[in-house]
Amino acid sequence: MKTNSELFEKAKKLIPGGVDSPVRAFGRVGGIPRFIEKGSGPYMYDAEGKKYIDYVLSWGPLILGHCHPTVVEKIKAQAERGMSFGAPTELEIEMAEAVCSAFKSIEQVRFVSSGTEATMSAIRLARGFTARDIIVKFEGCYHGHVDSLLSKAGSGVLTFGIPDTPGVPAGIASTTVVLKYNDISGFEKFMDAHGNTVAAVIVEPVAGNMGVVLPKKGFLEKLRQKTTAYGALLIFDEVITGFRFCFGGAQDVFSITPDLTCLGKIIGGGMPVGAFGGRKDIMSFLAPVGPVYQAGTLSGNPIAMAAGIATLGVLKQEQPYKMLDSRMDMLMGGIQNAAREKNISLQVNCIGSMASLFFNDSLVEDLDTVMTSDGKMYAKLFHSLLEAGVYLAPSPYEALFISISHTEDVIAQTLDAVSLSFAAL
Repeated sequence: MKTNSELFEKAKKLIPGGVDSPVRAFGRVGGIPRFIEKGSGPYMYDAEGKKYIDYVLSWGPLILGHCHPTVVEKIKAQAERGMSFGAPTELEIEMAEAVCSAFKSIEQVRFVSSGTEATMSAIRLARGFTARDIIVKFEGCYHGHVDSLLSKAGSGVLTFGIPDTPGVPAGIASTTVVLKYNDISGFEKFMDAHGNTVAAVIVEPVAGNMGVVLPKKGFLEKLRQKTTAYGALLIFDEVITGFRFCFGGAQDVFSITPDLTCLGKIIGGGMPVGAFGGRKDIMSFLAPVGPVYQAGTLSGNPIAMAAGIATLGVLKQEQPYKMLDSRMDMLMGGIQNAAREKNISLQVNCIGSMASLFFNDSLVEDLDTVMTSDGKMYAKLFHSLLEAGVYLAPSPYEALFISISHTEDVIAQTLDAVSLSFAAL
């Protein structure tokens, strides 16, 4: 049996930083990343055989838990029929029907292979449809590693302190305007001055890549109002939030209808997938019926479609959202109580089955207040819980998630570990 340390040393010789996505390297919390061998329900097991209660869940897709039998069965069945064709399949139609029926704003949808592809394609489509260049995004919101969207982004960019990454030409970066998340008046002033030049405003309706930050009352409404007034498109990046809070996404929770929506994670059931969709008149600008080119050899991959259909089928049939809300309330309430007992300053931002822990005294509502959180305290908690068999995100700037497999007993075990960890802190 090889140790995590041995595997990491070998990986660093062959893969930059030893990982294929930067946050996995444990750079913000320190230590050796865990190399995972398998998962089952709420648990995953590393190369050394250690068992962890998993609150990362592949960064959100596994809302049914690891290896849900319905999803595994569908994947196996499709793999025996074929893994890729480069041609249309009926599965794509079935998956499109599922997405369009769930999201009122989506009349047509196109599948791609990742959330990054989804946002990149939606941005290109918005520019083609409006014949404008400027894109507005918000500090701390991460929309994949798209060149024009990496300015003041969240997720790994924020974790590693790279607000503007080398490799993005200044000319491309200049087409993106970055505003403050939840700053209603700042957005209103910008749009009143420059709205006629804006192709699209893209936003995470609930920010999940600087940690969980909820929109202020009126923020999303103002985005909708001003984009409509100036002929710009409103793009909701629901790669994380899609199917996470309810079957219709965050836009259903907040009663806001965007022009385009980007999806990923849950709709793949653990397989690589993304999608973007919206009004038919906008989507009709895509090739082959329109002038905006977008393509992908593995787009609509049959195994990813099968996994997504199975996942959405379980969610639609079981409607587990009230249960997920209740269990997340149990988890977050227990963590807050444990922190209060030890006089630890802790802010919890939570909506549905995703949440974040911020070690500070102030309300966390934008990137500035996110950055006041004590990252060293988070790192201490992370390692204490890791030793106890609880796996949190290896960065203070990411969300934690629960699945339907996180039973009350599993959450109770977690809270026992949290109490001991806070005592040690």
